[in-house]
Amino acid sequence: MSHIVEMCCDFHLEVGHFMPNFPEGHPNRRLHGHSYEGSLFLKGPVEMTSGVLLEMDALKVLMTEVVAEFDHRMLNDIEGLEIPTTENFVKILFKRFKEKIRFVEAVELRRPTLGMKVLYRG
Repeated sequence: MSHIVEMCCDFHLEVGHFMPNFPEGHPNRRLHGHSYEGSLFLKGPVEMTSGVLLEMDALKVLMTEVVAEFDHRMLNDIEGLEIPTTENFVKILFKRFKEKIRFVEAVELRRPTLGMKVLYRG
């Protein structure tokens, strides 16, 4: 019988955005950028024959595909991110990862310079 494991894999993103819903004169209403650190949390059964939840090289490829959709991009131009808060961004990332990786449990985005992080469990 197989056992259940939890995995966590980290990623990094550089993005640009502006907050169209913030008041005139607010600095975040202007175009600016952020560095995000993120974590993808997976949970599922270890496959009996391979001994792994998901082969690491395959996981890296899938993660890279999702991250590339957003890295060095203007978030406001991405469908669903017209209001590109971290709270909305993490939800979109979760959805994209879940489309490619069935074991996705949660996604966390961190802004280390602010000491802030947002976790979305779907």
